[in-house]
Amino acid sequence: MRSPDDTSGLDGLVEAKQRRGVSVSVCLPARDEEATVGSIVATVRRELCERVPLVDEVVVMDDGSSDATAEAAHWEGARVVAVDAVLPELSPGSGKGNALWKSLYACDGDLLCWVDADIRNFGPHFVSDLLAPLLTSDDVGMTKAFYRRPLHGAPSGGGRVTELLARPALSYLFPQLTAFVQPLAGEYAGRRDVFEAVPFVEGWGVEIGLLLDVVARFGPAAIAQVDLGVREHRNRPLADLGPQALAVLATVLRRAGVERGDALRTELVRYDDELRPERVPVEVRERPPMLTVPAYRAKFGREQSA
Repeated sequence: MRSPDDTSGLDGLVEAKQRRGVSVSVCLPARDEEATVGSIVATVRRELCERVPLVDEVVVMDDGSSDATAEAAHWEGARVVAVDAVLPELSPGSGKGNALWKSLYACDGDLLCWVDADIRNFGPHFVSDLLAPLLTSDDVGMTKAFYRRPLHGAPSGGGRVTELLARPALSYLFPQLTAFVQPLAGEYAGRRDVFEAVPFVEGWGVEIGLLLDVVARFGPAAIAQVDLGVREHRNRPLADLGPQALAVLATVLRRAGVERGDALRTELVRYDDELRPERVPVEVRERPPMLTVPAYRAKFGREQSA
């Protein structure tokens, strides 16, 4: 674990940031994460905004939380943005990917770093290590985290959707991408001009979709993997993982050229303990590249031809 007293590496990143003349946004998509979001925001602000000027803003995209997520984030100094308040003139969306897509408009930075809001062992290196390749290399357009994931006290075993679906799907359909250790990692960073050029899957398929789309557009060498050590978070019950797995499956198959005609109405069919069928809607719609949105182009000075 890195010591918060060791700022030598951070000082070098600040110098690289200043040479490049770029700004950095850290963004947390959040829904009902009051238990952890405040601590994450406080750590980023204390260590990476105040102690060293590496991060310019911390933004929490509050996706309709019913708890005190927004209040906890605001108290610790984040700029809290309600997802539904961003680009309200567009068609409504839902899910994590929709929140991330809208954060491109809400955040001001040239570099964006996304971290999940449920991390229990968060440290400033979750951000600084993801930013390092972007600040020190012109060839890297996106960084992708990997880590060990404890489960129920065991040193590993987390990432059940990764192991049972994402990794087998990539091995079969996109074997050139099997070098990515954590294809569904929720911690990644990149350049605005990379993220604004690709679509965002609205629901849980966003991570695998971004990986596949950035590689397709910019090549696998544009993504650098970053070892963040160990990640501890709130492990979801098995019932929550089925819809996530279906979203990932639909996204991978779509990128492989397999598409259902009625794919916008995808649902997971499963059975309860009494063998009664349950139908769970799963979000698989996609937002287009942000560069296609006139309001975004106007805000960030992008040419119409983009």
